[in-house]
Amino acid sequence: SGPAGHTAALYLSRATLKPVMFEGFLANGFAAGGQLTTTTDVENYPGFPEGIMGTVMMDKFREQSIKFGTTIYTETISKIDISTRPFKLWRESKEDQEPDTADALIIATGAAAKRLNLPGEDKYWQKGISACAVCDGAVPIFRNKPLAVVGGGDSAAEESLFLTKYASHVYVLVRRDKLRASKVMANRLLTNPKVTVLWNTEVIECKGNGELLNSLVIKNNQTKEIKELSVNGLFFAIGHAPATDLVKGKLDLDEDGYILTKPDSTCTNIEGVFAAGDVKDKKYRQAITSAGSGCMAALECERWLSEHFAE
Repeated sequence: SGPAGHTAALYLSRATLKPVMFEGFLANGFAAGGQLTTTTDVENYPGFPEGIMGTVMMDKFREQSIKFGTTIYTETISKIDISTRPFKLWRESKEDQEPDTADALIIATGAAAKRLNLPGEDKYWQKGISACAVCDGAVPIFRNKPLAVVGGGDSAAEESLFLTKYASHVYVLVRRDKLRASKVMANRLLTNPKVTVLWNTEVIECKGNGELLNSLVIKNNQTKEIKELSVNGLFFAIGHAPATDLVKGKLDLDEDGYILTKPDSTCTNIEGVFAAGDVKDKKYRQAITSAGSGCMAALECERWLSEHFAE
């Protein structure tokens, strides 16, 4: 029910294929609409020069899907059988009942950014705390302010360097005494004058003024020293977890659990099953790229159906 799912539904419904969407009932911990329902201003999606609230954007996606003929159920699919066609899908809490069936299936269940569940984290989520620097780094509350990034891999390095365009300074908080990032990325990070890496450092609390984040309580896990770091933004760069429990053992997944698709395609290893959006994309993870792959999945799905079914 995110940009990938709704774009796929829109293309399929306009092709008069009458798609059915199961948008989930708090599936993967999100309301219908996915990760964008947890964001505030979206300023990097084309067509909205003044920006748009994430929840408002997903409401518009949903309205458009319905307008062109998509049937939407606010229910979660908890079990599937894709070993034979038609594919069988069971709704949550109705696993003992007759399944829904489908001739083709697009998996667009998304992914969730890993969080630390710190004291104050929920209070200041999207009020200074984010899991996507590319999405949120340029918003006014972060401009010319000190910011912090948690993580030590390539993603953390990339996000930290991206934030230097907007921040007054960027602190990178690394749990260990070295970076996991590639040598090239690590060198770029360590030589950037706007970056300070704090080694052996963990965040233990997020603090603010009630409205916005303004500091972190950090701890050196070697010396046990605890101090406060004044920052106006905290970005998690500790990875994402794709929502693929539903298809484990049924579709080919990579080592991180993302659905594997054929090169330049949304086709999975099972004919008639396609994957779109963040559930297959661990590189870009943007609303616009998710929508693009939803379009690809719909076009490939429509073509596959036309080749295998007379009507």
